[in-house]
Amino acid sequence: MKNFDFLIKTKQDLIDAVNDYGYVPLFRNSVPGFSVEEHVSRRAWFSSEEGVWEWKGPVIRETGCAYGKFFENKAVFVSRECFPDLANYRRDGYDFDARNEDGLVPYRDNELYNLLAENAPVVSKRLKYLGDYGRNGKKGFDTIIARLQSQCYVVISDFVYELDKHGNTYGWGIAEYSTPEKFLGEDFINSVYSKEPGESYEIALSHLKSILPGADEKALKKLLK
Repeated sequence: MKNFDFLIKTKQDLIDAVNDYGYVPLFRNSVPGFSVEEHVSRRAWFSSEEGVWEWKGPVIRETGCAYGKFFENKAVFVSRECFPDLANYRRDGYDFDARNEDGLVPYRDNELYNLLAENAPVVSKRLKYLGDYGRNGKKGFDTIIARLQSQCYVVISDFVYELDKHGNTYGWGIAEYSTPEKFLGEDFINSVYSKEPGESYEIALSHLKSILPGADEKALKKLLK
């Protein structure tokens, strides 16, 4: 396993980072140096040229990774190999229905999750419309969808762009949501609950230690919390 040390200049660099390291946070976090933001060329971050913001969707599609707000309510790319252990630990071994049956899911979380699962993959604008979230409707969409991502019941499966009258894309990519079960398929379904949640936690922590050998263990545990 390589230590977390690279420079992102191209989309392929970001793809390689996801495949090489397994966990690649997009933004700075409580572990110094553990983010794309701290390892990207200025031209590929915020500039008039295509860069990380335009590459997120293609990287998700080409690596098949999970992407979402998994660490400290911030976006992280997690490889197909690493995600089942993170999900098993964060879900505490529960699939969503079992968690709900045990009374561990707030009503509005259950409502939004089921709406998303029925329509996945679904872009955020459409999901908000279907659920009547908006200025004069229900509140709390962003909080609930972030919590469902943190629990690893929801992932961002792509970014979709608006088209102008000439068929050209414009603006920021709009998040498309799915469940890991639908997006990652049978490999995920068959592996996510194959271990005890505590064992999955130790595997995830060991992996982070291997790519961040100089990091404070408390900070790594904070990311996984």
